[in-house]
Amino acid sequence: MRFAGVHKSFGDNRVLDGLTMSIPEGRITVIMGPSGTGKSVCISHMVGLMMPDAGRVRIEGQDIAKLDYDGLLRMRREKFGVLFQDGALFSSMTVAQNVAFPLIHNTEKSQGEIDEIVHRRLSEVGLANAGALRPNELSGGMRKRVGFARALALEPHIVLFDEPDSGLDPVRCALLCELIRDVHEERGGSYVVVTHDMLSARRIGEHICLIWKGQLAEEGPPEQLMESENAFVRQFLSGESRGPLGMD
Repeated sequence: MRFAGVHKSFGDNRVLDGLTMSIPEGRITVIMGPSGTGKSVCISHMVGLMMPDAGRVRIEGQDIAKLDYDGLLRMRREKFGVLFQDGALFSSMTVAQNVAFPLIHNTEKSQGEIDEIVHRRLSEVGLANAGALRPNELSGGMRKRVGFARALALEPHIVLFDEPDSGLDPVRCALLCELIRDVHEERGGSYVVVTHDMLSARRIGEHICLIWKGQLAEEGPPEQLMESENAFVRQFLSGESRGPLGMD
């Protein structure tokens, strides 16, 4: 995936103005940056919920701005799974029904096939026996895992995670990161994780894109960024109070 010269207005920020950000295939990429700098907007561009004012967003060679409505829906269905920040589960449905939802509405599989896939996906996230529960019976970490199972339901090439660690205590955050890493090792694909938490990035990040004020500050393997000479990158990764990043 590549963002080339994208600059979509977002509040007072601009996203990747005049720069190119690449998401390497088959790896876990972490998009990091301070709050409000445009991380989640990147995900919205990837799935075509927002379109760039200029420049291009390419997904596996396709310029999504050139797709018609049906082509955009097909791309989302065939290529993407998304774990939303709060899980975004349907409260009126059971866990199993939530995971089955994309299969029912996007495939012609039989009920038996759907049930088998749902059980397999829930087993992958450690919730094989939770299918009959409703979202209000789950902890925050369990809701995230159900959302992860649903994101995997259609076996997408690309899985997007919008701040999956938000609202979780440190232990459950570590366990979720471990789950993401383990599932990726088993299934492959390209994972893109949006977060501002350095511990999460260190646990799972194989490639890091760091953005600030809507621009790409630097990208590369974690060890490369740790040696960066960019003052903002050094400050953000070390968590120091002194540097170009302030409270504003």
